[in-house]
Amino acid sequence: MKIRDRDGEWSVWMRAAIEGDAEAYHRFLVSVTPCLRSMACRRCRIVGVAGTEAEDIVQEVLLTIHLKRTTWDPSRPIRPWIAAITRNKFVDALRRRGRHVIVPIDDFLEILGEEEKDDGLSAREMDRLLSQLKTQQRAIVQSVSIEGNSIRDTAAQLKMSEGAVRVALHRALKMLASLYRSHEA
Repeated sequence: MKIRDRDGEWSVWMRAAIEGDAEAYHRFLVSVTPCLRSMACRRCRIVGVAGTEAEDIVQEVLLTIHLKRTTWDPSRPIRPWIAAITRNKFVDALRRRGRHVIVPIDDFLEILGEEEKDDGLSAREMDRLLSQLKTQQRAIVQSVSIEGNSIRDTAAQLKMSEGAVRVALHRALKMLASLYRSHEA
């Protein structure tokens, strides 16, 4: 069957379904599901996502079609509407699973321009705030937040567990925030 013919059938069935014809809605869903599965599998394959994710996407698309079927404009073809829902559900699935597209910042340096430097605190003010922390907290803040060392490296350097470094860092930053607020007031 040609795409145009299938689109025409789907449109007829969906119009009837919107008007309450359960049989037409059933025919629509049975006919559209293999196409949805194909679109979802193809998208998953392109970005390297496991094929098992495709079935979840298909189920979400079917649910969305069911919930939003009255938003389809019957004067327009139905296939682009379905494709848009499928694309959106695919993107939602990637977001939920933590997939990120990484774009190198170097590609945008000319557009972004030079970043303005405004630290907010002078070096002297920062030293004054840091001096109010306990020695170990100050060493952790200095290592992690200022020098950019990892929690693991800082823990090894200070002979502490990584968890203890995280807790101490959190408490130290909370204390610094409080000191800064009182300094500003």
